[in-house]
Amino acid sequence: MRTGISVQEAYDSVLGSAQPLRGENVPIFDALGRCLTAPVVSQRQLPPADCSAMDGYAVRLGALGSATPSNPVELRVAFEIPAGRAAHQALEPLESARVFTGAPVPRTAEAVVRQEDTEVNGDHVRINICPAPGEHIRNAGEDVQIGDEVLGVGCRIGPSEIGVLASLGRSGVEVHRRPRVAILSGGDELVEIDGDVSGGRIVASNAYTLSAACRMLGAEPLYLGIASDRPESVGQLFRSALAADCIVSTAGVSVGDHDHVRPVLEKLGCRLDFWGVRMKPGYPLAFGRFDSVPGSGNGAGPLVFGLPGNPVSATVCFEQFVRPVLLRMMGRRDLWRPILEVRVVDRLVKKPGRLHFVRVTLERRDGEWQARSTGNQSSGVMTSMARADGLLIFPEEASELIAGATAQVQVLDESFFTRDSAGF
Repeated sequence: MRTGISVQEAYDSVLGSAQPLRGENVPIFDALGRCLTAPVVSQRQLPPADCSAMDGYAVRLGALGSATPSNPVELRVAFEIPAGRAAHQALEPLESARVFTGAPVPRTAEAVVRQEDTEVNGDHVRINICPAPGEHIRNAGEDVQIGDEVLGVGCRIGPSEIGVLASLGRSGVEVHRRPRVAILSGGDELVEIDGDVSGGRIVASNAYTLSAACRMLGAEPLYLGIASDRPESVGQLFRSALAADCIVSTAGVSVGDHDHVRPVLEKLGCRLDFWGVRMKPGYPLAFGRFDSVPGSGNGAGPLVFGLPGNPVSATVCFEQFVRPVLLRMMGRRDLWRPILEVRVVDRLVKKPGRLHFVRVTLERRDGEWQARSTGNQSSGVMTSMARADGLLIFPEEASELIAGATAQVQVLDESFFTRDSAGF
């Protein structure tokens, strides 16, 4: 097992161990936010026939000459075609057909004149313009042809893709399975959310933070509870987690007398890859995997992350390592948060030797993004994460970022980029 590795080495290790999960066929509404494991090939033509893009009148151009409001052309309305009906008749030279949006246009029709550009006169219509060839006609197959690959492998399904699938008559689609993430906490001082917090006890809030983070990604969190500071209790919870795709524990992973996570994992057969990453917060991070778990089907066991117990450390470690792994399991290619180049407002200092993730707020001023520390950077101050717009990357070898220096920030909440106006 390696110790004290760099953040980049940790990235390489965890992502090199993660593979997309197998596909499953689900109803299209259940596919929202998930990625395709097989291409969607159309068995339909869209639109199925030449159809009208407007309510109006289908016409032949030769009958209109150069119609204008002052010199209109009057045509007989030969028939009407509502949406959903087939167009079996052809237009004669001095005829028009009443059509509605989405309705097929009759054979020999060369354009559709909008209703707004006409005047009805009994069973005739007065045309006030001469449309261009094909105007307001949607050609058969202009969107999708039979045999087209409409959505490719890896496509992430959003509302528009749901609409496309419905138009193609696809009620189900094959997507990557959601990863099951077993979450457990450890420590005699921890209680559940409605537990007694007297005597120095605290709520096991990490489980709620991490479960919520999993749900935000589309993964399925499985909360297993709190282990006491005894190897038997820790082992019991880990054994109950072995059917998951990923195990995330918090606390008990450092070097104290009551830190049992690593020895328990090794005793259960977990191959630990590393412990300790040169970062702050979050140095005592352990990662490994079970190579074989009886009853798992393919013999592969879950990936295991032993996160620190301090709430900010656990959250930052999840952001940096667990989140991209779960996204890869779901077939996603966009594994990383957006990065902004910013101007540092206040001087930041640290000792060289660890990369720091500094919680910051962001503000747009004088044409550039500015970053300001949220204040107290203690790994126990979870409200600093709630206030943070992003994590500023303070390089490992650096000891100072002066006010006015440029830096990079991982944006945690992409809604930060939303606006209070349309912008036009």
